[in-house]
Amino acid sequence: MARRSGSADLPLHHGRVPGWLGQRMSRLGAVICEAIIHHYGREELLRRLAHPFWFQSFGAVMGMDWHSSGITTSVIGALKRGLAPLSGELGLHVCGGRGRHSRQTPFELQQIGARTGFDGDALAKASRLVAKVDSAAVQDGFDLYLHGFFVTDDGQWVVVQQGMNGDGGIARRYHWQSEGLGSFVEAPHAAIDGESQGRIINLTDARAAPSRDGQVAILRDVGPDAIVREYTALERGRAVPALSPAQLALPHLVMPAHHAVRPKDVLARRLHGALAAAADRAPHDFSELLLVPGVGARTVRSLAMVAEVVHGAPYRFSDPARFSLAHGGKDRQPFAVPTKIYDQTISVLKSAVERAKLGQDDRLAAIARLDRESRRLEGLVEGPSLEEYVREEWRRSAEYGGRSVFGWERDELADSNEPSKQATRAN
Repeated sequence: MARRSGSADLPLHHGRVPGWLGQRMSRLGAVICEAIIHHYGREELLRRLAHPFWFQSFGAVMGMDWHSSGITTSVIGALKRGLAPLSGELGLHVCGGRGRHSRQTPFELQQIGARTGFDGDALAKASRLVAKVDSAAVQDGFDLYLHGFFVTDDGQWVVVQQGMNGDGGIARRYHWQSEGLGSFVEAPHAAIDGESQGRIINLTDARAAPSRDGQVAILRDVGPDAIVREYTALERGRAVPALSPAQLALPHLVMPAHHAVRPKDVLARRLHGALAAAADRAPHDFSELLLVPGVGARTVRSLAMVAEVVHGAPYRFSDPARFSLAHGGKDRQPFAVPTKIYDQTISVLKSAVERAKLGQDDRLAAIARLDRESRRLEGLVEGPSLEEYVREEWRRSAEYGGRSVFGWERDELADSNEPSKQATRAN
């Protein structure tokens, strides 16, 4: 996976994740990470976290607002809580967070380093340098307010941090990865997420090396007076050397301002592939999973999307909105979070991971086959439109334990048939 993997626009959203969802996000996020580490290793999980498309899809499948900047804060917070009890077993640690928590990152790294043996002081310095580069060397109009540091026992790491442009209502997320990192000051990012805000100052660009060297030389050799003379000469129209050829364009994920999930936000063929795999193959490949109490076809549909988060290739995360169809969203977009389905998904995946730890990979292998079947059927089957899918979810929301920041969803048909409700309306 390339270190620099793309960009995205992230509308600023305010508000907090309710406790009932935050707890579920921690549990589901942790068990997904366990599954990825079991199949592919810790280094692959770090590569996923450094990929902005996957990171957004990961947050969406956990029931967070699929398009917003809040995914960054909530995912880092959920993983910090969910992975803490597993850090010794997995050899993976999450430091930092938002606001005052971000400033504790160097101290946390030093503490973990003392326990595990990696150089905590060196990584604390790396944390400070990363934050300094994105706040000073890349002057793009975004003020950093979040810094998350993922580190393994052998000292490999990923940083995900985010800045805010309050006037524009946009957040920009920056991804760093230690794998292949040669310099903190020359093109170090794994990726930068955010809407273009016009001309910016990026002193980490490879083309800016002469500028960095020149600034240091001026300050060292001739002092501030030379800076004034240089500025005056530029103002008088002195010719400026041409820039080197531009770097290759990166994939750009556009997170729209609208909150509702619309048909253009979802690749229908991928959705139909997942639905067909869940409907057609579940009775054959998932008989053992379906024997778990309460697990039915709706849970298998969610598991198909979770399976893709675990096994999918990078190109499959270009439409993060699709993953919100697994467990909805806390603001009822595209529908209220189906808590019963969510809990069953966690239970099945957790059981599969626990059995795999004992050498019984049958359930994890079944989930992997579900992902493969989804990809095989993609483009070969038809299914409901997005509107029909969402309408059915709303119709059964109360049955699924639908819940949002607005409260529990109610069964309007059942309510209308209750004599007490009819009498109340009559009065």
